[in-house]
Amino acid sequence: MAMNNESIEGTLLVHQQFFKVEMTEGPASKLIAAILMALVFIFINSIMFHTLLSKPVFRELPRYILFAHLLCNDSFQLLLCMTLYLMTVNLQQIPKALCALFLFFATTTFNNAPLNLAVMSLERYVAICFPLRHSEIVNQKSAGVSIGLIWIFSSINLGIDVIYSLMVSPVSFKDTMYCSRERFIISPWQIDKFQGFNYLFFVTVTAILIFSYINVVVAARSASSQKDSAKKAHETILLHLCQLVLCVNTFIFGTIERALAMTSSSRLFIDLRYMNFLFVLLLPRCLSPLIYGLRDDAVRPLFLYYVRCGYKKVKPSATIH
Repeated sequence: MAMNNESIEGTLLVHQQFFKVEMTEGPASKLIAAILMALVFIFINSIMFHTLLSKPVFRELPRYILFAHLLCNDSFQLLLCMTLYLMTVNLQQIPKALCALFLFFATTTFNNAPLNLAVMSLERYVAICFPLRHSEIVNQKSAGVSIGLIWIFSSINLGIDVIYSLMVSPVSFKDTMYCSRERFIISPWQIDKFQGFNYLFFVTVTAILIFSYINVVVAARSASSQKDSAKKAHETILLHLCQLVLCVNTFIFGTIERALAMTSSSRLFIDLRYMNFLFVLLLPRCLSPLIYGLRDDAVRPLFLYYVRCGYKKVKPSATIH
């Protein structure tokens, strides 16, 4: 097992070194494009978050509280992605303790996104299927509890690895290293645990989204009133599913990437790693303000107002319920 780990780490290091050489020969424009993409959407997320803070009603309604949490989470994830990616490109070694901190928040914020989508879908399900009990079931307190549970569940997987690594080799946390999750894999059971958590995690979230979608569609067809609201709700949940697929692709692509690191050419490995970073890691985090913010008739006018720096006054076109 130790020899296998050393072989994998050595192969990955060779690819990282080749990647650094490639960056000096021209494809640095790819990295710049990815960073600019992330910065643009962090800026958009910041404006959207400011929009939600600008009105008391946005700060009070659970669905906007959950949306604000998603914006902050995705922005933090984008920053962490850029930081870790730049460290990989530059072959930057950091203390293992600092690496554990980076990976903990990177993994937790990554897992937060689909869980947040599931909770938002359940909120829409309750709003459409149980409108009379919506305010009783979904409120500020329940939204806060949900966010707390999201962070707890999302941190368990990597938290176990970090704690186990600390118990087995506490002295190693003072050493410098190339930061990667594989450095915290000591025993075979950790790989099984990691895969098991991922399968359980996304199967559960997918089941929640499908359950919510089906029930909202049924409610939209059977109810004579609020059909427009129900239609928009099940369209939003369908978008949740599409975004979840992008999140799941990260784990599938990660498995392929590790296999390519052992068998394929460095050029192919580099190109696929870049595609993974740009389209699978960054893109889902960039979709949140577009999917949820700009589709909301109450948020969109205010968002456009702040984007234009107050140049043109706009009025909300819908009443918030």
